[in-house]
Order: sequence, then C-alpha cells, then structure tokens
Amino acid sequence: MNLPGFWNKPFSAFRFLMANVILSLCLIFTLMSGFFQDWKTFGIGFLWAFSITITQWTGLSIIYKIIDDRISWIETPVRKVIVQIFVFLAYSISAFILVQLFNFYVWVGQSPSQSWGSILKSVPYTVLISFIISLIFTATGFFFAWKRSFQQAEKLKAEMLAYKYESLRNQINPHFLFNSLNVLSDLVYDDQAQAVRFIRQLSDLFRYVLDSRDKELVPLKDELEFIQSFTYLLKTRFENKLKFEIDVQPDSDDYIVPMTLQLLIENAVKHNEVSEAFPLRISIRKKDDWLEVENNLQPKNVGDDSKKTGLKNIIQQYAFFSEKPIKIISSDESYRIRVPILKYMEK
Repeated sequence: MNLPGFWNKPFSAFRFLMANVILSLCLIFTLMSGFFQDWKTFGIGFLWAFSITITQWTGLSIIYKIIDDRISWIETPVRKVIVQIFVFLAYSISAFILVQLFNFYVWVGQSPSQSWGSILKSVPYTVLISFIISLIFTATGFFFAWKRSFQQAEKLKAEMLAYKYESLRNQINPHFLFNSLNVLSDLVYDDQAQAVRFIRQLSDLFRYVLDSRDKELVPLKDELEFIQSFTYLLKTRFENKLKFEIDVQPDSDDYIVPMTLQLLIENAVKHNEVSEAFPLRISIRKKDDWLEVENNLQPKNVGDDSKKTGLKNIIQQYAFFSEKPIKIISSDESYRIRVPILKYMEK
C-alpha cells in the first residue's frame, strides 16, 4: 500500500507536521481554552490537541488512498461517496474516542470509566468535523478523477490520430509499393492473366485504405475482404513459402480498428524468416469475442528499424474503444496476438 503523497515529496512531511501544529493551535483556541493557565498546562493542551489532529488527518488520508485504489469515481461514484463517508465517520469517531481515553488517562489520571462521560459529550463535534473533512475529500477526489479521465481521453484521442497516420503511412510505404511493383513486373512477362488479377487486388487494397482512413471502426466482414486482397499479394510474392489459414465467421455487429489484421500479418512477415526451408504459417481465427492471429516462430534479425510502433499504436487505439486489452502470447514455437472484437454498441 502507498501512503499519501505528502510522505513521498521533499519537505512535504515537514509541511504536514506544521499543518497539524496550526490545526492543534486552532483547536486549543476554539475548544480548549481551559489550557491557557500557564505554559505547562498549555504544553499539555497542545500535545492533547496534536494527538487528535494527527491521528485524524493521517488515518483519513490513508483510508482515502485505500478506497481510491479500490473503488472508481468514474464507474461507481455513488457507491464511493457512501462508502467513503461511512468509513470516514467510523474511523474518526473510533480514533477520537481511543485518543481521548489515552489523553485523559495520561494527563488527568482518569480511568476509561471516569472519562467516558466527558468524551461522549465531545463526540458530536468530532462527527461534524469528520463529515466536513469527508465532503472535502469527496469533492476534491471527484474533481481530480474527472480531470484525470479528461486528460486520459485527450491522450487517447491524440494516440488514435497518431495510429491513423502510422497505419496510412505503413500501407503506402515505399517498401510495400516497391515489392508489389517488382512482383507485377515479373508477372507481366510470365503470366499476363495473373498480372491482371494482381493489379485488381492491388487496386482493391488501396481503395480500402482510402475508404477507411477516416473511419474509427470498420465491420469485421469488410476487413476480412481486404485481407483476402492483401494475402493474395503476399502469396503471389512468396508463393509456397507463406501459408495462410483464415477461419472467421463474422457477425453483423462485429467491428475492428481498420487495418489491424494487415499490420499484424505484416509484422509476422517482417520479423520471421520466410523461405522454402522454413515456410511461415499464419492463421487467423475467431474465438468467442476475440480474433487470434498466430504464426510459427522463426525470428530473424530486422536491425534497428524495428521499434514495434505499429503494435503499440494498435494497443493504444483499442484502449480507446474497449477495456479489454490486446493479449500477446509467445512461446518457443509460436507467437499469438488476441485482439478483442468490438461490438457496434461499443463505438
């Protein structure tokens, strides 16, 4: 458990102690005027008040931190307010009674049975103060939670724009176009009919890129049709060195971030050896509300160009639409990525 933030910053512990000193003096002047007889009595009164303020402030701060870690302001605000006020009051009253019993015994010499009546008379003041403190914590906590939520939303929007730019750039990068044109130039001389099919698939691919670049989500059915064109181009280039297995039956309300599958396939080709001796096998399948893209693992050195920005962008993009995180499962034999299928209602 992390203690409240004032313990973790330079000189904050000192400021915390000074704040309690000031509160203790205020408590003496307002409710404990009987301790002004002489300096000794005043010292006892100050220690008495200080023991009350520091146990109240420290305890309530720790309780606030525990509740804040376990109950979300955004998801269950009413529950958090009720729990926080109830626990604050319960702690404040209990801590106040225990501290008072201790002080009466140490400074006055009264046993708990003797001091109990006096303590009960001051409990209403404790309840009032604790309720005010609880409202302050609740108001400030809600404000900062709203502020964090707003900042997170703005950050995700910026990351989404960066992902869109990265996706578009990846689709039309010179390497992809250069490789496709090289394959096409060979087909023109060897097999003109296949060259025509290759051009049509390439045209369909770029049409999808242009159509989806301004969309946040696309139907999974459309993405799979796009992948058919994309895998056709790759299989034409690599022939039997690259094998695909696609087993997905999309529902009408299944959606996906545009070009997710393309980027995952491209990553598999980029990071693994693709040869006749070591053919690369990529499978795409649907399991419940997840899409799985899996390939056999035969890594190759891709140099310093690999920064995994594409995968990071996909992870950030999905965080904007769903609380389900993208899962990466890697073993010595395979590399698998599970992507949540987004429903239309989640948009």
